[in-house]
Amino acid sequence: MGEQPSGPPERLSPVIWLVLACVWLIVANVAAMLPSRDYHWRFAYIMIALGLPVLIGVFATSGPWMGLAVLIAAMSVLRWPVIYLGRWFKNLWR
Repeated sequence: MGEQPSGPPERLSPVIWLVLACVWLIVANVAAMLPSRDYHWRFAYIMIALGLPVLIGVFATSGPWMGLAVLIAAMSVLRWPVIYLGRWFKNLWR
């Protein structure tokens, strides 16, 4: 009857990637408000691991400016890992 096309799978819509980025930002902000014994480092590692594919998806589907906006928003939520990464790079060249 009707054959299915055997091409590559459909890409996700840019809107879906932006919604995933907004959900990621909301979850990260809510979790930052809760108390934690390890100062949220374990959760930060999990959020970085979950956020990188979302950030790559936003860059790939929505373009570099929207990807940069999502990256800046994520960096404002996870600022301490960014600060420590900057300090590590600074000490690397000393």
